[in-house]
Amino acid sequence: MSISQSAKAFFDAIEGGKDWEICKEWCHAGASFSCQADGLATVTTVEAYAAWLKGLFTPIPDMHPEIKALATDAERNTVVVTAVVHGTQTGPGGPVPPTGNKVAADYAYIFNFDGNKIRHMTKIWNDGYTMKLLGWA
Repeated sequence: MSISQSAKAFFDAIEGGKDWEICKEWCHAGASFSCQADGLATVTTVEAYAAWLKGLFTPIPDMHPEIKALATDAERNTVVVTAVVHGTQTGPGGPVPPTGNKVAADYAYIFNFDGNKIRHMTKIWNDGYTMKLLGWA
């Protein structure tokens, strides 16, 4: 499987709210995670990010991504995915009762591979904008 195929399979699993037991297939043990967003400031592993993202399916049960681009940089063993997340806060579990607000927010993932598995994942995302759209800020 190429790193492009691995990145896409991992993206589909993690963005589908799958458990870490499924997502870890495409990652090295202890794969690191970074994001310069306050909402993810304490998340430092891909495993922890997978749990955090899965938790969003409670307040936003229809959450789903729309991939805009997937690019592979073979020289750097890196795959970049840009997407828009869509969903409506209709479930419990957010910082406020369900608002019925819709979200459509851009984000990007940068997957750094070691061999054919992810060793580090970066998320580029404006969490403040997303929280405002949902009525959470």
